Amino acid sequence: MITIYSVSALILAYLFGSIPTAVWIGLAFFNIDVREYGSGNAGATNTFRVLGKKAGVPVMFLDILKGWTATNLAYFIVLLTGASLDPHSIVYTNYALALGIAAVMGHLFPVFAGFRGGKGIATLFGMILAIHLQAALLCVIVFIIILLLTRYVSLSSIAAGFAYTIGVAFIFPSNKSVVIYGMCMFLLILITHQKNIERLLKGKESKVNLFKKKTA
Repeated sequence: MITIYSVSALILAYLFGSIPTAVWIGLAFFNIDVREYGSGNAGATNTFRVLGKKAGVPVMFLDILKGWTATNLAYFIVLLTGASLDPHSIVYTNYALALGIAAVMGHLFPVFAGFRGGKGIATLFGMILAIHLQAALLCVIVFIIILLLTRYVSLSSIAAGFAYTIGVAFIFPSNKSVVIYGMCMFLLILITHQKNIERLLKGKESKVNLFKKKTA
């Protein structure tokens, strides 16, 4: 049901997602716009690559928080509309999914940063945390395993997205809305990582140095 509350929450969720944490932190503390370096994306991965973990860690945390906070606005919608507060109900789930997607769109096309954002992986993860904790933990495990084996962040993100879809469809059976969202989310990850996939196929994708040796 479309109400003033749901429309307002969608706008607020988009604005949450539009907060360009990578851009603002880079400019405020390093006088650097991360979009002008590395991959050109305003996300946690590129922030780690360009500015290091001192900037990358807070950007990643805040981007996850954006998705989690926006998705949990569903609680206030159902509270105001008198719908079921059961987080497993179809009404609650649909509101949560819509709000989470709005936040991801905000991260991809941030109104506060000229609509030049990141790939939305951390914000997607925050959304997943709010909707399905078990599937989110599965994503983390798969991401870490693939990253340790290959050192490709992009491939790890794609594998984690696929794991989520498999998880909600077969391992942790969920309602149809969550399963359909999982499929759409995986498709979105493939689209936003198209250039990474091309570089992976050509053997030109950059690897991360997980265990850097300290030089004397």
